[in-house]
Amino acid sequence: MRYLKLYDNYDFKIDKAQGVYIYDQQGNRYFDTFAGIGALALGHSNLDVINAITNKLNRYAHTSNFFLDEDTEKVAELITDPGDKAFFVNSGTEATDLALKIIKKKIGQAKILFFNNSFHGRTLGALSVNGFPKLKDQFKPLLPNIVEAEFNNLQSLKKVISNNPDLKAVFFEPIQGSGGVQPASPEFAAELKKQIQANNLILVADEIQAGLYRTAKKYAYEHYNLKPDLITVAKALGGGLPLGGVIMKGEMTEVLKPGDHGSTFAPNPLALSGSRVVLEKLKKMQPAILEKGKYFAQKLEELDSTQIKEIRGLGLMKGIELKKEIPNLRDKAQAEGLLLNIVQTKVIRLLPALTITKNEIDELVEKLAKII
Repeated sequence: MRYLKLYDNYDFKIDKAQGVYIYDQQGNRYFDTFAGIGALALGHSNLDVINAITNKLNRYAHTSNFFLDEDTEKVAELITDPGDKAFFVNSGTEATDLALKIIKKKIGQAKILFFNNSFHGRTLGALSVNGFPKLKDQFKPLLPNIVEAEFNNLQSLKKVISNNPDLKAVFFEPIQGSGGVQPASPEFAAELKKQIQANNLILVADEIQAGLYRTAKKYAYEHYNLKPDLITVAKALGGGLPLGGVIMKGEMTEVLKPGDHGSTFAPNPLALSGSRVVLEKLKKMQPAILEKGKYFAQKLEELDSTQIKEIRGLGLMKGIELKKEIPNLRDKAQAEGLLLNIVQTKVIRLLPALTITKNEIDELVEKLAKII
């Protein structure tokens, strides 16, 4: 096998995918709780997204950054507030790297804070603010002047900031996705806001997984009344194709100058065409996402299982933490026609398509009940 195997792939070949389902080449149907790890907000094979991408592809697939695609400004408008600026890249990791470049140009050698169990990407830059030692330690040395605090620990936050007077920026996931679908506590977010204001810190809100209506708000930081200076987005942004972005607010819009950053492929015209459809639809779907998120939470709470430690999350981003790891849980789920993403060894991360129906939620919960 000439393909370098770095993933724990499923043992079947996909024939097709539609909505919340994936079908293998033997005709078996599986309920997909990954949704492309949150990238397919409208589910698999959404016809409007397909048509938009196909229409663009029939005209051209790629030009270069010497040409401004017709959808660029509209997509930027859909993800920003008046006065903001957006710059597009190819992925969430690239968005983190761009945010780091903006910060470093702004603050020089001053320090940047991140939190344990946070995930911001896998490039050397992104690993520098990544809270998973097993992912980063083997690649050290990484960027200097990076400090870590414990997520949801007020004393750790205050101590680290107090001990680092040259700290000038913070990377923050309002809901840690790979960290186990762990939302920031209201108290922690309030203290973070207080420290940001007191020390004039630049706040980067990582909305790569939790943003773009996943939590029933446009961005997850809106649940906490925070005011970020930079926002990183990706995953759902491209409608299933690679697309990321950084949203700059206030004086952050003035930091980069022509030549400071660029990409051969970003923003790709095909991804932009899909993104425009996705964002326009999600904006209209926001009330329905809120309603289905509450319904989903209610149904999950009704699960009668002694193996569940905690159910948490916001909107249609849910995590089920088990009391202990269940051996072969993924295989048991697959046998029931359910595809599960398990993070932190014992947290079931549920990121279904935002188009999921209440009947499909019922089906998902019934399958979960059989295995846990």
